[in-house]
Amino acid sequence: MSKRNSQAAKTAARERLRLERERQAKRDKVKRQAIVAGSLVGVLAIAGGIGYAVVQSNKPTHWESAKDAKVVAPANTTGTNGTTVVVGKSTAKKTLKLYEDPRCPICAQFEQTVGPTLKKDFDAGKYKIQFVGGTFLDGDSLGEGNVGSRGEGSKNAMSALGAALNVSPEAFLEYKTALYSAKFHPEESDDKFKSDDYLIEVADSVDALKNNAKFQKAVKDGTYDAWALAMSKTFDTNKDEVAGTPSLVMDGKKLTGSDGQNAPMTVAEFTTAIEAALKA
Repeated sequence: MSKRNSQAAKTAARERLRLERERQAKRDKVKRQAIVAGSLVGVLAIAGGIGYAVVQSNKPTHWESAKDAKVVAPANTTGTNGTTVVVGKSTAKKTLKLYEDPRCPICAQFEQTVGPTLKKDFDAGKYKIQFVGGTFLDGDSLGEGNVGSRGEGSKNAMSALGAALNVSPEAFLEYKTALYSAKFHPEESDDKFKSDDYLIEVADSVDALKNNAKFQKAVKDGTYDAWALAMSKTFDTNKDEVAGTPSLVMDGKKLTGSDGQNAPMTVAEFTTAIEAALKA
């Protein structure tokens, strides 16, 4: 091979090597761009996910929204937002105010022990009953406009009680008794009343509510959710200095048991307290 041919071959080889290096450099550049673009998409996706989660967490819950919603008051109520619930014979001269929270275990104990005697006197026309419901066991403080985070059962059961009251005062009282019964009332730690299906199951033990489509729709639709919170606010802002449940008040005075502080929890204590209040 001549020197000229040898030199030309070397030059051609170097040119091929240069071109191959350029092509490889381009391929590497494209690869790096793809990796960067993919990483950027991943970062944006994570940021977007975090942003969505933040937005979702900042959205008001159903019950927080219900607090500011228009109140639909059940039938058989009076007063602001229908939060005055008084049932009984018009001839009864006295009114017994009964403060209760649906999830309250002591209320359940009271209803199971004293409830039948209270209802017997009520049926006899000795007094009307004014129901004032609270939801503080859910962690609510509606007097301050706050819906708490310890559950939903008290609010949801209160809403269902509104649906029962819309049917009739009798259905309301029977349903309240069923909710507090040993058969249906859950432990305080079990927020079972948050389930609409369970509240309807309890209602099926009440003749007026069993398979009652209108009642069931009101429970599932949350028709009286805003009313339940309005009722809870009435409890929180009461003028009887009631802070716990159960509490009984007649003519502005609390009815207490033998300890002089808490509600009467036996039939004997209740009978003594109510007879004294009726005579006053």
